[in-house]
Amino acid sequence: MQGWAFSPPACSRPSPRSGANRHEKRVKPDDVRVAAFSRSSLCKGFTLLEMLVVILLIAIASAAVSVSVSQGLTSARVNAASGEMAAALRATRAQAIVQGKEQTFAVNTRDNTYTPVGGKVVRLPQGMTLGITSAAEDQLNSTTGRIRFFPDGSSTGGHVTLKLQQRQWLVNVSWLTGAVSVVVQ
Repeated sequence: MQGWAFSPPACSRPSPRSGANRHEKRVKPDDVRVAAFSRSSLCKGFTLLEMLVVILLIAIASAAVSVSVSQGLTSARVNAASGEMAAALRATRAQAIVQGKEQTFAVNTRDNTYTPVGGKVVRLPQGMTLGITSAAEDQLNSTTGRIRFFPDGSSTGGHVTLKLQQRQWLVNVSWLTGAVSVVVQ
């Protein structure tokens, strides 16, 4: 009777010809057709399925890392912009005290820019929007507002809003003391 003889070889199992495994049944070459692969080809490398699973896991991990890194960079960019704006507001207040005269900090919501003391216009990073809440007399038009600082350190007060996607930062200016603070919402 002729048939196919196949027993999956283990990589560490010795060859039947070596005589090390005496319990193995010996098959005569005339009685059996041997499969077209050798013992050593089954013991080397990885299967295609294993490789695809590893590639899939690497792709999922890299996608998760790239999303968190991009969100972290965006958040850092907005934190830096809000910190720079707070520093510019503090500098405007300091100039009002030092020079002994009123100083203004102007915000243009249409162009997403602000102008601290000294007159240099600062543009926000791409994708950020700007808003201002201040006294009615400091709303020069529908897109421009300002916060004024006085020689005694006080101000007209208000807050500037920085938005990026769903996140929002408020740069608050106290009317009584002129103190500037940044609040993440």
